[in-house]
Amino acid sequence: MSKQENLARKPEPVSAPMQANRRADKASASATVDDSNDVSVMAAQSTIMMVDDEPIILETLQMFLEDAGYDNFITTTEPKKALNMVVLKKPDVVLLDVMMPEITGLDILKQMRSKEALKHIPAIILTSATDPETKLQALELGATDFLAKPVDPSELALRLRNTLAAKAYQDRLLYYDGLTGLPNRRLFTRRLNDALVRAKHVAQACAILHIDLDRFKQINDTLGQNFGDALLKAVSARLIDCVRHSDLVGRPGNEEEETELSRFGGDEFTLFIPNVDRLEHATLVARRILKAMAEPFRVNARELVITASIGIAVCPTDGDSVDTLLKHAAIAVSHAKERGRNTYQYYAKELNTRSIERLTLENHLRKALENRELFLAFQPKTEVRTGRIIGAEALLRWKHPKLGLIPPDEFIPLAEEMDLIVPFGEWAIYAVCTLSKRWQSQIDPVCVSVNVSSRQFHKSDRLMLTVRNALETTGLKGKYLGLELTESILMENPDEIVRTLKTIKDMGVKISIDDFGTGYSSFSNLRTFPLDELKIDRSFLNDIPDNTDDAAIVGAIIAMAHGLGMGVVAEGIEKQEQLDFLRDRDCDEYQGYLSSKPVIASEFLTLVAKNMKKLAD
Repeated sequence: MSKQENLARKPEPVSAPMQANRRADKASASATVDDSNDVSVMAAQSTIMMVDDEPIILETLQMFLEDAGYDNFITTTEPKKALNMVVLKKPDVVLLDVMMPEITGLDILKQMRSKEALKHIPAIILTSATDPETKLQALELGATDFLAKPVDPSELALRLRNTLAAKAYQDRLLYYDGLTGLPNRRLFTRRLNDALVRAKHVAQACAILHIDLDRFKQINDTLGQNFGDALLKAVSARLIDCVRHSDLVGRPGNEEEETELSRFGGDEFTLFIPNVDRLEHATLVARRILKAMAEPFRVNARELVITASIGIAVCPTDGDSVDTLLKHAAIAVSHAKERGRNTYQYYAKELNTRSIERLTLENHLRKALENRELFLAFQPKTEVRTGRIIGAEALLRWKHPKLGLIPPDEFIPLAEEMDLIVPFGEWAIYAVCTLSKRWQSQIDPVCVSVNVSSRQFHKSDRLMLTVRNALETTGLKGKYLGLELTESILMENPDEIVRTLKTIKDMGVKISIDDFGTGYSSFSNLRTFPLDELKIDRSFLNDIPDNTDDAAIVGAIIAMAHGLGMGVVAEGIEKQEQLDFLRDRDCDEYQGYLSSKPVIASEFLTLVAKNMKKLAD
């Protein structure tokens, strides 16, 4: 029996005009069908590839499937070309005949399953062979289904529907983000690779935007993962809407030219823009995204604003491979964050050098605590009225054995981003308590304060436990330890902050607000917090007494703080006329080079001893 005789029915050959008429009739008949029908939509969107060395069989199978609602077909009667066609076309399912000259359907199946890009494409084996060995061999090679000839049209349609439904579910798990529904990293990189091949073929430029949410981890840590997930869904919806309404990206009607937005992982999104004729196109899209993000989000009855940093890499200028472009876009994101966040930055070659330097610094910083490279410097806090050193602020410093002393404005923000600031801060608290207790046998007791980061306050229970253990372990009384925090910390989660501060204050620890005047808090807000001290930011003190506006502000801060029962410390005092001004306004303490620059522990002891002797004389 011939292969044709194995078909369920043997129609006359279908001519091209007849096929066109059938499609037209089918389209007319289905015009009233509800497009929401999942089966119809799946059939219309799926691409079926059929491989058989008999043209009449291919025509007959296609006719069966067109009756079932399928529109997109790839057919070949040359099995040796089949594998390359699968690679190029990426069909949704392949129907393979087994018995073909030169190369069998099982050979093609075996080659498909050996390639990573093809191993998950469903393959249905069609064969007149009825022996169990053939079926078993096909299944062992990875056949998705097995259908014996003669083919029943209804059975073929049902098996194909089930195969495609299973593939759609598998693709959803494999290629789409479960939270936002956007393509995931795997699918984005695969599609990006295809797009780069097309762009290179037609000599067109394209761009990648790497979108990274600013301080998302801080929000996630403070408000919880459920809130963070809800925020990510809201962000993705806004990005989708922003891209959809772009008049520069995407070419309607040409699927290959559409933009590709994905959730790349965590709080990172990526956007591919084809046909970037001028850099202004990518710039306009980046600005549109930043503008859209500037609008407050309302999530779980809470309103907040979250910004984004965007890195842009352009092909072929910045690279022509997926890995290179993604790497360069990520480098550009880091530079955007360094420039203050809520902005965009194009990749430049010099950024790569800076990125390598930063990566090197990160690797060294991870080992800084373990290698005992961290140390504390102490800047005296001097009483304005008497000139007596009554305390100090402990400042974290890092000295690498090869790189030398690393400026704090370089490694502190890095430690914050790498989440190393929490163990660094805990080390500082223990070190201050240990030194302060030891100093009490050599000098009059003084209060030494430590800066506490927002990340430490996000882990409030851990912070409270650290302070309690440090005091108990060293035997230091709480009144000789101070904690300094910024105004912004108070505004993040006021109720939780009040609870934490009250617990710490109950241990006798002194609580100070550092850099006051830069965090946009008000005195009415400050009344709710158990604070002991305000430290006026140096920016208000640099030009006093000459700058009458700053002088008025400083005077008002001192008076109002005293009215609320808080002490006041002025920072950055370098001139005698500044000190005289503070004395006239009854400021309590000051820090700055007029008294001393930050010094190591042994030098601080010497300073205190000389200060005591000077006052005694």
